[in-house]
Amino acid sequence: MTTVLIADDQPLQRMGVRMLLEGTPGLDPVGEAEHGAEAVRQAAQLRPDVVLMDIRMPGMDGIEATRQIVAAGGRTRVLIVTTFDLDEYAYDGLRAGASGFLLKDARPEELVAGIRAVASGDAVVAPRLTRRLLDAYAHQVLAPEGATANEDPRLKELSDREREVLIAIGNGWTNAEIAERFVLTESTVKKHVGRVLAKIGARDRIQAVITAYDAGLVRAKS
Repeated sequence: MTTVLIADDQPLQRMGVRMLLEGTPGLDPVGEAEHGAEAVRQAAQLRPDVVLMDIRMPGMDGIEATRQIVAAGGRTRVLIVTTFDLDEYAYDGLRAGASGFLLKDARPEELVAGIRAVASGDAVVAPRLTRRLLDAYAHQVLAPEGATANEDPRLKELSDREREVLIAIGNGWTNAEIAERFVLTESTVKKHVGRVLAKIGARDRIQAVITAYDAGLVRAKS
């Protein structure tokens, strides 16, 4: 059973999501929060598998709430679900540690699939979209002038092949594309990706993309 906390300042939105989750086998809505501070408190108390997090809420917004929940170091993952289709919101949410980004007009089956994906450790936002977001805002995350990837301590444990895989992830390549490029099976690529995530301390593929940008392995297009 996947437990879910719903954080949204609109009562009707919370009720609708709760009804969807209650009617879906394997999902259990364990709580609701109407602002960010309450979401942080309930996440610590209930320790849900997933928090469905709105962005614009009174007081503490969803971005800061996401940051605090992730920083607490528990198992809870955050899936941002918002009305606002703006790159900066998605970017800020992912940088805060969210494992995905969906819009409120997503179909019910898309939301359910997103919750299950995030709960299992996958990312909801497609690598191509992640690359577009980071390309748009990479000036905020690129390594300092003069820095090199070798200086980033997160990369020291990577083998040469794992470093190549991280660069490919940072460029938005799928597992199939990585397999074709390096003449590997997809199962081998999945193992490499898993080891890369573990070694750099990334929660999911999205955070690996951000790490690749932070470390200077990938640069935004001019």
